[in-house]
Amino acid sequence: MRIRLLSACAVPAFVMALSAPAWAQDADAPAQDDPSNEIVVTAQGRAQVLSDVPIAVTAIAAETLELTGATDIRQLNQIAPSLLVSSTGSEANGSARIRGIGTVGDNPGLESSVATFIDGVYRSRSGIGLNELGDIERVEVLRGPQGTLFGRNASAGLINIVSKAPASTFGAGAEATYGNYNLWRVGGYINVPLGDTLSSRVDGVYVKRDGYYRDVTNNTDVNDRDRYFVRGQLLFEPSSALSVRIIGDYTKRNESCCAATFIDETVAPANLGLLNPATNPIVRVLRDLGQPLAAFTTPYDRDIYTSPGRSYAGETRDWGVSGQIDYDLGGAKLTSITAYRGYHSDQGSDTDYSYVDILFRAADGNSAREFGTFSQELRLQGEAFGGKLDWMVGAYYANEDLTVTDNLRFGSQYGRFAACRIITSGALGFAYAPNATGCINPALRPTVSGAFGAAGPLILAGFDRLDGVRNVGDTLSTYRQNSSNYAFFTHNIFEITSGLNLTVGLRYTNERKKFDATFGSDNTACPAQQAALGPLLANPGLAAVAGGLINLTCQGNSSSELNGVSINRERSEDEWTGTAILSYKPTEDLMVYASYARGYKAGGFNLDRSALKGPVPSFASLGGAQALVGNLEFDQEINNAYEIGLKYSTGPFSLNVAAFRQDFKNFQLNTFNGSVFLVQNINSCGTDLNGADRDQSINPGLPGYVAPTATNSNPAATTGGCAAGDVKAGVRSQGVEVEASLVPHRDIRVSLGVTYSDTKYRDNLIGNQRGTPLDPALRLLPGDNMSNAPEIVATSSFAWTPEIGNSGLSALFYVDARMTGDFNTGSDLFPQKEQDGFVLANGRVGIRGPQQKWALEFWAQNIFNEGYTQVAFNSPFQQGPTAGAALNSAYNNARYPGGTQIFSAYLAEPRTYGITGRFRF
Repeated sequence: MRIRLLSACAVPAFVMALSAPAWAQDADAPAQDDPSNEIVVTAQGRAQVLSDVPIAVTAIAAETLELTGATDIRQLNQIAPSLLVSSTGSEANGSARIRGIGTVGDNPGLESSVATFIDGVYRSRSGIGLNELGDIERVEVLRGPQGTLFGRNASAGLINIVSKAPASTFGAGAEATYGNYNLWRVGGYINVPLGDTLSSRVDGVYVKRDGYYRDVTNNTDVNDRDRYFVRGQLLFEPSSALSVRIIGDYTKRNESCCAATFIDETVAPANLGLLNPATNPIVRVLRDLGQPLAAFTTPYDRDIYTSPGRSYAGETRDWGVSGQIDYDLGGAKLTSITAYRGYHSDQGSDTDYSYVDILFRAADGNSAREFGTFSQELRLQGEAFGGKLDWMVGAYYANEDLTVTDNLRFGSQYGRFAACRIITSGALGFAYAPNATGCINPALRPTVSGAFGAAGPLILAGFDRLDGVRNVGDTLSTYRQNSSNYAFFTHNIFEITSGLNLTVGLRYTNERKKFDATFGSDNTACPAQQAALGPLLANPGLAAVAGGLINLTCQGNSSSELNGVSINRERSEDEWTGTAILSYKPTEDLMVYASYARGYKAGGFNLDRSALKGPVPSFASLGGAQALVGNLEFDQEINNAYEIGLKYSTGPFSLNVAAFRQDFKNFQLNTFNGSVFLVQNINSCGTDLNGADRDQSINPGLPGYVAPTATNSNPAATTGGCAAGDVKAGVRSQGVEVEASLVPHRDIRVSLGVTYSDTKYRDNLIGNQRGTPLDPALRLLPGDNMSNAPEIVATSSFAWTPEIGNSGLSALFYVDARMTGDFNTGSDLFPQKEQDGFVLANGRVGIRGPQQKWALEFWAQNIFNEGYTQVAFNSPFQQGPTAGAALNSAYNNARYPGGTQIFSAYLAEPRTYGITGRFRF
């Protein structure tokens, strides 16, 4: 049955969902005159009126996407209050969150808690959806765990994108946009019937734009756009029983991404003097090595100071082919979706985000990630018992090869910067000389040596050796992961009595991952430093400086002792997931329901060798790298979710209310602590840990307090563990969602959505399900809200499309807004990363021709130029001592978390505006 979604200035109709998407077709047609909000969907694999489906999906039609200016999934934030999509250091791993839950960071070893599907095909990482999407028929945002249908399990939700299919009649369209930052966007499509049973369609988009950041050092733009996208389709329908749709697409991007600015004192509490060189030794060192102090102020001017000669340039290619067969066998309908996806992205970066040349990845193609994914899905659906049972069974298989090559290198100033970090941060500050070997004043070298007694010459040699660590590091390390999974599932709707239905779904999934890595490094100073200074670690008077010299020489385990070393490991999982929904319609316009769902996201491996161990001791003393490979492994994430809700829909008005609770066990958290990337499962203990999971390094009143030292500002002991049988879920998300839409007149559409989501870490936190301690870097998590999880989000939109007399022309007036409450943007929840609440508004005005054959529109996004942070993080290797920080009453007059650590941020996009012309033939 061919069905047309209500064309949409209205806010998307809302259903509470655990399953497949809303259905919308014939989106090229103009809006209906009927002011009804009724939409037909296939959210459970069957054609149903949206208001009758007891599952959670926001259905967004093509015209709504045009109105809000959506060209990738980030713009969906404006019209889906429970969704937040952001991008950070690499658009390859952009993050999508639903109800405050998502997967953060750029580590390709982590799959997303919110899965992305395009035309029924799973995309390996949600960031791939940040590409241009071409002409889209609809988008569905499914909230809550998706553990039964779809090709891939998702623990928090799912974004399903459906492109416009070929039609049996000729059609063509084009659009052109010009905007500020010298934006040019040109797109179009052509649909050509090739006979009575075969149709074809081609869509294409080209985008070019200057960058939002200005690299003052190298006189270039960063975060620019230079990309194109093309998609071709064939639709073969030889009879009413058989349909075959083949899709091929290709995207290429040649862009510089992604820059970050320092957080200034208008963002962090101003009484701390965090970025004052007189009080912050790290800022002093950066300044003395060439960093302009202007970089530490007014981040929203978007001037950056990249190291000379370093670049964020990169190239991305994303392509694939899929075939979907739908065949009516008479008593049942068979659906088959076969696909292969290829993805390759390499990106250079000035990884320390400063003028001083500390850390970089060269833009030479040797820092790349590559996916190759084959998938096959089969579904068989029919009815039994006179229509009382609507049944479905299915199977899914996928095989993915992931290859990551890395060439992370210390820059030309790393060693001098690292040596000066130690000198300025402790009692040796009197000898600080940033232009001298080892950062030590030559005239005071004997004094420095004498301060360490007989070990003085070794310490001096250690400073000199550290100073020589420059232009070394990775020499092409390679990580390979094969993921193979298969699943069997069933999804059934039982009609118990008239108006009372029971939906039951069950899925079995087997997941196997094989991992291996081979490392290369030319940092010979690391093992030399360990051999020379290692014995001094046993001396309490020498341990701090000796340990600092080793740590900074061997940061990220970039040691030649790993050169040519290979490691490998394999893991396997078997999981049962599913759903049960009881729904009842007391009247034709009202439905109430209650549901339970269990979702799952696979475990895996942290594709970052720095997580194998800390710099001290050596690999050899711990049995070699292979003996430590388990440190890279993390467990599968499980979500048990409960939901109750009601949906009321009558004529032009709809109202949807839902209350939910979700408990996540083994929540997969990725965070950067300033030196290494940590991937750790988050759980909690049923037993009270008596504060042992709290910040022990900043509050002397807590058990286990450990005083900071000049070289270690976060020396908290491990955070406490418990017995495996006492492990509970570590994250809870609960709240209420309300969405309403009103169509009082065929030319006016109004919508409102509000989400209250209390998404928090539990108390008494630990690591994995075996009860191991949590990493001390995560000591601020217990009892606090998760990052990028505001408690309150409200969205609204208003659209007015009045006719202009009897001319056949119509006008357009459209505005939408998203109000977001306060939230923390860093996964370790340091208070310097807090973001105040804000409001984002978009607007569009224009004129349209008869039957919308043409349109001319003026638009603006982020109208009020709201400056805000997407994600804040610890600036790499720019961590100073806690002892230098001011006391803060908010933390019981303890040292402020992070001390004199410097922080950086990926900023959201500034105000953009322009003009768009559209034409259809």
